[in-house]
This record gives sequence, C-alpha cells and structure tokens, in this order.
Amino acid sequence: MAEVHTPGNLAELQVPIWFWIGYHLIIAIFIAMDLVAGVRRKEMTLREALRWVAVWVGIGTAFGIIIYSMTGNPEAVALYYAAYAVEYSLSMDNLFVFAVIFSYFSVPIPAQPIVLYVGIITAIILRALFIYGGLWLIEQYHWTIFIFGAVLIYSGYKLLKAGEVKVDPGRNPVVKAAKKILPLADFYDGSKFIVRASGDGSKWLFTPMILALAAIETTDLVFAFDSIPAVIAITLNFFIAYTSNISAILGLRSLYFVIALTMFRFKYVGQALSMILIFLGIKMILGGLEIVEVPTWISLMVVFSLLGGAILLSIIRKEVKEVIE
Repeated sequence: MAEVHTPGNLAELQVPIWFWIGYHLIIAIFIAMDLVAGVRRKEMTLREALRWVAVWVGIGTAFGIIIYSMTGNPEAVALYYAAYAVEYSLSMDNLFVFAVIFSYFSVPIPAQPIVLYVGIITAIILRALFIYGGLWLIEQYHWTIFIFGAVLIYSGYKLLKAGEVKVDPGRNPVVKAAKKILPLADFYDGSKFIVRASGDGSKWLFTPMILALAAIETTDLVFAFDSIPAVIAITLNFFIAYTSNISAILGLRSLYFVIALTMFRFKYVGQALSMILIFLGIKMILGGLEIVEVPTWISLMVVFSLLGGAILLSIIRKEVKEVIE
C-alpha cells in the first residue's frame, strides 16, 4: 500500500515502496539477531531479557520520531504511541497465557524462543492482513464500524470479568485435531519440530513443540480480534496502525522471559485495558452514528491516563506480582 489516508485533519501520508522494503529488512535483521541470541543460550537470564526489552521498546519509541519526520504532525506521532501502548499492554497480558501453554506442554526453555518467533512472524502477517481488511471493510461498508465497536465493548467487558488467567490448551480444538491427525513423538529433541522415530529411521514424527505452536497460533488469532479493532478505533491510518502493532509484538520473546522469570505483572493494567476497550468501542459507535466526534486529544488522554494510572496504582499498592496457578 503506497498511499495512506490519515484521520481527522492529517494530510495524506505517502509511503514509498522503498521505505516498506527497507522497514521490513531492518525488522528482519533485528529478529535474526534476537533469535540467534536466544537460541545460543541454554537459558536466558533476567538481565539479558531486560536488555532486549529495552532494545525493542527503544526501537518502538524511536520509530515515532521517523513518523514525525515523515508527517511533520505531532498528532500522527501521538496516535502511533497510543496504538503502540495499547497493543503492548494487551500483548503483555496475553503472554501469561503463553506461559501456561509452555508449562502445559513442558516445552524446554531453550526451545521456547523458536516457538515464540514462529508465532511472532505469523502474527506480523496476520496483523497486516487484519488491519488492511478492517480498514477496507470500514471504507467500503460504513456499517461495519458498529460491529467493530460492539466487538471492543464486548472484549472490554470480557476482560473485566475474566479475573485470573485460566486456559486449558488440551481443550483447544486445533490441538485436539493435531493430536488425531499428526504422527507425534512423545519426546523433545532440542528445538526440532520434526524428528526420526527411534528404532525406525525411515519414519518422521512431530515433537510436542508442534502442539505448543498450534496452541500459541490459535490463541494469538483470538487475541487479534481484540487488538485489531482497538488500533483501528485509535487510527484509520494503515501505516500508523500497522507499524505500531509490529513495534509492539516484535519484543514479545524477551518480554515473555521477563514475565516467565519474575511473574512480573501490573495487577490493575487488565482493568485499565478493559475500560480503554469499552471507551474505544463507544467512541467508534458514536462516530459512526455521527452523534459525537470525540476529539483525538481526548482519546489519547483517556488511553495514557488509564494505563499510567493503573501502573502507578499497582506500584503504590505493591501489587505488581502475580503467580500463575
């Protein structure tokens, strides 16, 4: 997509093909560096995980400067940071589910980065398709904006009522189907997805890693139905929506290990996210009905105030740790 329309009073943003190629090339290089760093070590230390989190957050933050240089408009940068913050916060909450999945399938720690990165690469492709498809639907069929708004309100309500992370990967229909269809080994062999059967070198079997990957992929697909409407509610600009999502999900591997090693969690962020999703859903519906057009600055203030307030309250009340049972 070479031309993107920005919402409100922002001018059209021309994104040349060479930029898209260069952007994805740079992202691929950083992914390769991060993956090699993760695979070379048998077990990631907390210090290394925190260092990579800082790197990815730094990259995501710095990209806002690039957006400003391309648009010259502070509003475009603010929209990018708002979308980035919401997606990053949703991803952080979702990583607790990933921790449960890895624990359920007893995936060795050295093998977890491979599963995470296959999931991340797939997520990048799905995010691009979903964001493009969502924006296309709104442009072609205006009434779909009410569906997106309703999805956000329901997602916010569901998140508010969810409480603790509870998931049973064994009941995942894709995992159950894979168990029936695929020839499976009952052991792991490093980070391999396929191994030769013991005693029969001619037969190939899938390791349990394929089941963990299936659970991760289908879980992320469900998460996308929450996060994509949220970013579309913040901005109808494909460039800003896509890059903010990619910036947020690229650091999931290192963020996951911070969570896995410390069980670190801001307790009240979940409630803040639920209120943000409900707010964005109502905003979309009111805007679609042309009853009230919520100014961009109010949307940004609500997003950052709720997230910042939730983090601050968690720290003040010393409720930043929560063990998954």
